[in-house]
Amino acid sequence: MSLRPKRRVPAADDVHPDERWMASYLDMVTVLMCMFIVLFAMSTVDQEKFYALRSSLATGFGQTVSDVTDVSQGVIVPKELVHEDGEGFVADANTVLARAEVQDLTDLRDRLQGALVDRGLQDTVTFTIDSRGLNIRLVGGETFFTTNSTVLSAKAVSVLDTLGGILKSVPNELSVEGHADYRRSVAPFPTNWELSSGRATEVLRHLVEQGKVPGSRVKSVGYGSTRPVAKGTSDADLALNRRVDIVVLSGASEDVRNLIPQITGAAPAS
Repeated sequence: MSLRPKRRVPAADDVHPDERWMASYLDMVTVLMCMFIVLFAMSTVDQEKFYALRSSLATGFGQTVSDVTDVSQGVIVPKELVHEDGEGFVADANTVLARAEVQDLTDLRDRLQGALVDRGLQDTVTFTIDSRGLNIRLVGGETFFTTNSTVLSAKAVSVLDTLGGILKSVPNELSVEGHADYRRSVAPFPTNWELSSGRATEVLRHLVEQGKVPGSRVKSVGYGSTRPVAKGTSDADLALNRRVDIVVLSGASEDVRNLIPQITGAAPAS
């Protein structure tokens, strides 16, 4: 009887588990690596955003960053400049806005002055900038009106046409304000109230009816003799008080407008 050979039992070291899964795993890792490399190559670093982020983080930790920040994207205010209630920052912001408003009004004044100079009319108008806006003062009542009359003179028409050609393109509201000196008015106006109001209305009508300024943003008012700019009784003082003012009203907030006299050095508007 022949003996069948016994099967050799493999040793533990000879056992080789199935490692085919490694190939699939390595393929997946390779694909992911390639994808991240492509994404990185396609991306660009926005340096402005990076520096803005760095500045914000530095400010938050109380550090000072001297890099220039694009103000169109916001201003990073150091914490030492801001009170706990935020009032310090608001005050600084209002000052910036007030300076910008003064610059806009100054630019408008320069345009109006230039147009008057071109026509030789610069001596008939004075300008002031205060908390109300740009005050265009028509100097001397008799330059624009005859005594006790609301009819515009030929020079007044020339001045208003010159001013109106520029004011019609300005979005601000306008206030046309008539004034009189302290002397009592005579016929046909019973008081200085009617005389000052009539002159202001005549200026308004010319600006609107000649197509210069939309009627929806202009108004007229008469103050009589209650708001003199000169306290004396000389002819020069009386002439200053017989006037019509065209006020280009500022569209800024009240807090911003109240800062305008500090910037211009003008007295607060009455």
